[in-house]
Amino acid sequence: MFADIWLVTNKDLRIEWRSRVTLSQVAPFALTVLVLFGFALDANPEVLTAATSGLFWLTVLFVAVVAVQRSTAIETADGARRALLLAGIEPSSVFVGKALAIAVQILGVEVLMVGGVLLFYDATVESLPLLLATCAVATLAIAASGTLLGALVAGVRARETVLPILLLPLLAPVLIAASRAFDDALGVLAVDGWAWLGLLAGFGIVNALLGMLAYGPLLEET
Repeated sequence: MFADIWLVTNKDLRIEWRSRVTLSQVAPFALTVLVLFGFALDANPEVLTAATSGLFWLTVLFVAVVAVQRSTAIETADGARRALLLAGIEPSSVFVGKALAIAVQILGVEVLMVGGVLLFYDATVESLPLLLATCAVATLAIAASGTLLGALVAGVRARETVLPILLLPLLAPVLIAASRAFDDALGVLAVDGWAWLGLLAGFGIVNALLGMLAYGPLLEET
């Protein structure tokens, strides 16, 4: 199973590395969004500070939508999805492999975004372990949900517009919990960030289990 997961993850990451879409398009887009938000709220530093976590994770959501759409397009082009079924790889391994590939891409952009937040928003990190843990857990939850919904809409002609409509409500609890944990990590609000992180981990586990169970039937139907 781990060998199959590595094969799928490596395949998606190699394709992405050759296309350079994340590096040349998605990362600049994410940083541009943060800069624009900063300019829009620059007149009121208190509001900008309070909104830092929400703006960060809203931008991550935009990045996730692009990453999931790219991952879905890889499998729908040239009959690649049928080839995966014929390869004899367990659907759960395909799901985990593709989710990990999406998570790696999102985490790479998040590293740049954290630097952008510290630079443009004049934020400070009060709890680095909480910040890192929140990024890791939230990213895995987002990637699991996105991978599952990507398989769900793979056969839909207008999947580029349907995917965000389905993904936004599903990820609302994840984004809320991640924002609260981030508030504590940045010292913006006096909340229990570790408790929010535990709730976030619960959402991630549920999303991952649902994805592993449902990905096989969705892969066959689409």
